Amino acid sequence: MFQSPTPTGINKHSLHTNPLSIQGASSALVPVDLNEGTVDAKESVQNGEMLQVQSIFRHSQKLEDDLRMLGTKIKQHENNLYHLNSEKNKLDDSILHLQESSSKATIGDMDNPNPTNDEEVNKQILQHEKSAAGILCQLKIRHGAQASHLTLTKDVVGIVATLGKVEDDNLSRLFSEYLGVETMLAIVCKTYEGVKALEMYDMEGCINKSCGLHGLGASIGRALDGRFLVICLEYLRPYAGNYVVNDAQRKLDFLIPRLPNGELPSGFLGFAVNMINLDSSNLFCVTPSGYGLRETLFYNLFSRLQVYKTRAEMIQALPCISEGALSLDGGMVRSCGVFSLGNREDVDVRFPRPERSMRLDNHHIEIERQLKDVKWKKEKIMEELKREQILLDTTRFNYNKKKADYLKFLAQSSSDATQAQTAPDRFACR
Repeated sequence: MFQSPTPTGINKHSLHTNPLSIQGASSALVPVDLNEGTVDAKESVQNGEMLQVQSIFRHSQKLEDDLRMLGTKIKQHENNLYHLNSEKNKLDDSILHLQESSSKATIGDMDNPNPTNDEEVNKQILQHEKSAAGILCQLKIRHGAQASHLTLTKDVVGIVATLGKVEDDNLSRLFSEYLGVETMLAIVCKTYEGVKALEMYDMEGCINKSCGLHGLGASIGRALDGRFLVICLEYLRPYAGNYVVNDAQRKLDFLIPRLPNGELPSGFLGFAVNMINLDSSNLFCVTPSGYGLRETLFYNLFSRLQVYKTRAEMIQALPCISEGALSLDGGMVRSCGVFSLGNREDVDVRFPRPERSMRLDNHHIEIERQLKDVKWKKEKIMEELKREQILLDTTRFNYNKKKADYLKFLAQSSSDATQAQTAPDRFACR
């Protein structure tokens, strides 16, 4: 058989391939994953991100817990302040009522050694000879108790100046000046029937001079001159609020005026309507509806007129004066924004002053003791309020600082998270 010749220079043994060499070659031809290094890098990044997220969560949770704790403390301090202020307001109310009672017995005691009494007031009224009040007063003096049974006068309660008493002559002068002599001399009737009995008219609408007060005045030689005021209790709108608890005089329980900062105005003594003393017969069932004179007559005359020690204190309290004010040194605010200036007018008809007694003096001593005790309690409350306010301010400052740190941390964490999200994209591009 023909065999092709072996090429010159080639060793025959070199034509036989070594099996080991073939296997090595086979191993070298196995495909290699070029992304293997990238996967390891990604896993490393993810592990790092997980640790960072856990760290952020723990720190965020701590900040939130701190904020929650500070918020709870703020709420506690605010509640403490609320209760302390409520207690302070109650003490202010007590101080006001005690001062009202105390001032009645002390204000102006040395100013007038001969206080106005009922007899003096009657003399003052009689000086107005031709007034309706003067004629009624003359009728009462002449006929005594029988005068109240006459058809003309059976519905008449009295004259304004005789229906209330004021503890202090200075206050009495102030109230008289505020009301004016015409009002002080006004006749008060229970119903409109009593008003009609005082003045009658003929068919042409002219006053019948022979009837009513006009006829009575003519019969005693005191012809009625000019107009006169008559107040009908039946048509007055009565006070509809509460009364001071356990107060024998049934004082009206007004809200105490307070300045914009919540404080009681300095020098405030009380409301004029509650400084009028009434006889027990005039406290209840004077009107057909069962009301007394304080919540009808005097409430309509004085409304919520406030009384202060001095004009300066009254002016400082203007933000909380809505229906007028008086001061013991002669200051007068007629209504909101309306001031009465100039020299004081000495009205010659004033309210009488109730008689003092040893029992009242002892009562005054007890009031002073209670007032001193209540003021001491208020001082302690004010100290607690000051301390609690400092604690609240400090806690709020810490809360706001911690909140700022928390918001700054959230912003930084958000920025770090954004940067971390771009890391896989950088590895994918390699």
